[in-house]
Amino acid sequence: MTVLQALLILVAGVAAGTINTVVGSGTLITFPVLLAVGLPPVTANVTNSVGLFSGSLVGAYGYRQELAGQRRRVLMLATASTIGAVIGAVLLLELPAAAFKAIVPVLIIIALLLVLFGKRLAALLARDRPRRADVTVAAWILTLLTGVYGGYFGAAQGMLLMGFFGVMVPEPIQRQNALKNVLTGLVNLVAAVVFVFTAHVDWAAAGLLAAGSISGGLLGAAIGRRLSPAALRGIIVVVGIAAIVKLLA
Repeated sequence: MTVLQALLILVAGVAAGTINTVVGSGTLITFPVLLAVGLPPVTANVTNSVGLFSGSLVGAYGYRQELAGQRRRVLMLATASTIGAVIGAVLLLELPAAAFKAIVPVLIIIALLLVLFGKRLAALLARDRPRRADVTVAAWILTLLTGVYGGYFGAAQGMLLMGFFGVMVPEPIQRQNALKNVLTGLVNLVAAVVFVFTAHVDWAAAGLLAAGSISGGLLGAAIGRRLSPAALRGIIVVVGIAAIVKLLA
């Protein structure tokens, strides 16, 4: 690895850590960079998960105030994320690397629609029934499926969660974002543990990504917590559209 390649990976890690904490989709930055410096697709995917989980967890810590009062919800959904991440990581090792790519743009479109209209839809769903439980069966299953996707590839898993939470988690968007950061960090951590024991990791690249993503996670928490709900939704939509364009290119 050259000095220029190392610097490129480090900068990509900072960018990914920042955007993962605020929105999600940081993998759409780091994965192409890892491919560009010569890593095979599966190795790049594995290395990406190992390198980015620390930044996600740092971002979650930065949102600790917004996590207050959500302990039960976090613990219940964490079981879904953990199971899903293990399944997704195993699928990555068994299925072709591009198996999920065709459905990712569709998933992002659905997530964006839920981010934009989820609050209105949630109000309609709750109009004729009492306040929903902290975690519904549907929310647990969708979190599980997002964990499977996150363990497999991970790009935009945070955006998918934000879309689902907009309908199923009766909290302000910043508290939903805090929950998202915990769960995506957990998915990346679980997948990373599986990969460390079962796959080839480029440790030099993973270390550079980790260093960058930790800095980015701190930066993203500082920025994201100051955004208004409307601004946060706007950023999610812009990043989502950019992700769709990049994936379809």
